[in-house]
Amino acid sequence: MGTAATATVAAEAVRRCHALAACSEEPGATTRTFLSAPMRDVHAHVTQWMTAAGMTVAVDHAGNIRGLYPGASPAAPRLFIGSHLDTVPHAGAFDGVLGVMLGIALVGSLDGRRMPFAIEVVGFSEEEGVRFRTPFIGSRALAGSLDDELLSRRDANGHTVADAIRAFGLNPSRVGEATADPGALAYLELHIEQGPVLDRRSLPLGIVDAIAGQSRLTLTFSGATNHAGTTPMAMRRDALAGAAEWITAVESAATAIEGLAATVGHIETTPNVGNMIVGRCDVSLDVRHREDQVRVRAYDDLLRRAGEIAARRGLVLAYQHHLDQRATPMDAALTTLLTRAVASSGAPFAHLTSGAGHDAMILAPRMPVAMLFVRSPGGISHHPDEAVAEADVAAALNAGLRFVDLLAAERR
Repeated sequence: MGTAATATVAAEAVRRCHALAACSEEPGATTRTFLSAPMRDVHAHVTQWMTAAGMTVAVDHAGNIRGLYPGASPAAPRLFIGSHLDTVPHAGAFDGVLGVMLGIALVGSLDGRRMPFAIEVVGFSEEEGVRFRTPFIGSRALAGSLDDELLSRRDANGHTVADAIRAFGLNPSRVGEATADPGALAYLELHIEQGPVLDRRSLPLGIVDAIAGQSRLTLTFSGATNHAGTTPMAMRRDALAGAAEWITAVESAATAIEGLAATVGHIETTPNVGNMIVGRCDVSLDVRHREDQVRVRAYDDLLRRAGEIAARRGLVLAYQHHLDQRATPMDAALTTLLTRAVASSGAPFAHLTSGAGHDAMILAPRMPVAMLFVRSPGGISHHPDEAVAEADVAAALNAGLRFVDLLAAERR
């Protein structure tokens, strides 16, 4: 495909992302959770675009929309290309969605050429975990790990995941049919970086070597509630003050360890009143690193430091683990192939670790996976100001086409 043609297709992919951003639960903002009503409009648009690209389209019983472009033979294995179509509240237009639009653009750009493998473009129904506080419902179905426990999770209105599937006209007892065939060839995910690294290095593309492991915890500092005016400073057991001291320790410790990200993003105090000493403070902790040993050692050290601070201040510390997600390395052979593809396309690139979770890490136990990042101008994501440059999208499309050709050459 020529440069001008690639630019035109890339511009159309960006336009389609903006069109889907208008499919929202909230006027004037992009909010689209698992199988909410706007997803029907998304599916209508995506069906039209997939069909025009030469794919047959179906929606599986987990709500994933799937476009199949046949291979050279009926028995050809499948290369999956995809990302998610749900959003966080008040989202931008490109997180997840761009990967699906690029998959459709890639298939359309083949112009009928058949490969020694089929290509299935998947728009996952859910990745963000907003509605049911559990992420990756869509890719779990493709991986065969969408179990009864997850189907029974309830949203804020008391509806289960199974209820949401039924309300969308699907059958939760048939979600097993969404599972990828054991002979699946690979999964390629194209995604915006969602961070500032590529932008700061003036690079359009990034090749993901690994997705960082994550640990999420809640820590509770318990002290004594009392009157703010009558309790001497030396006699206080202020839970918020203890938590605050620890939060600054979290920042200092994470800064000292290369590649570590440690974040306290949620604080809840009891009582939450200006003239009372806080008796209880609940704080979140999110720790991420590409090496599991480093991550585990870091949060162990942070828990030890929290205990020391609590003891010195006369507080009681408790904590609860919510998530321990191991780091996910990308498939080495597939990533090497992707690196060759990007290098041969002429686009500058870097190798990166993804600090965010992606559908690729759910599918990695099932099939080889690789990821290509597209620069996020300003490093902005999960925000209405999220953006992409059309030239970067064109570079990703060109690299994706070269990847498919190289994979085809290996299979022949």
